[in-house]
Amino acid sequence: MRAGDRCEYCRLPAHGTQAPFEVEHIIPRKHQGNSSFENLAWSCAFCNRHKGVNISGLHPITKALVALYHPRRDSWDQHFKYEKAYIRGRTPEGLVTVQVLNMNQNTMVLLRLQLMAEGLW
Repeated sequence: MRAGDRCEYCRLPAHGTQAPFEVEHIIPRKHQGNSSFENLAWSCAFCNRHKGVNISGLHPITKALVALYHPRRDSWDQHFKYEKAYIRGRTPEGLVTVQVLNMNQNTMVLLRLQLMAEGLW
């Protein structure tokens, strides 16, 4: 309910894919994350697989280490925006999250375009 039946990273609606959504550890157990409600996010399989155990990534320009977007602490609209079917980072955290989670991979952009055309996005 908290996620509105959407991926908390890319905002894909659960009805937009046949792949089941997954409960994802925002801070993975490998990095001492726990399974508390505050550390869990509803994620599409695509975002969850790309995120893996990552909690940060390298900024593509500055090469600085930047923390990934945190769905419990951060505002999606502050860190991301849509440009048609593309997700763009507004902040270093958003930019790095788009890159690490590969949010604009062709398959996902085409899926978003299809869902938009069908009025399901």
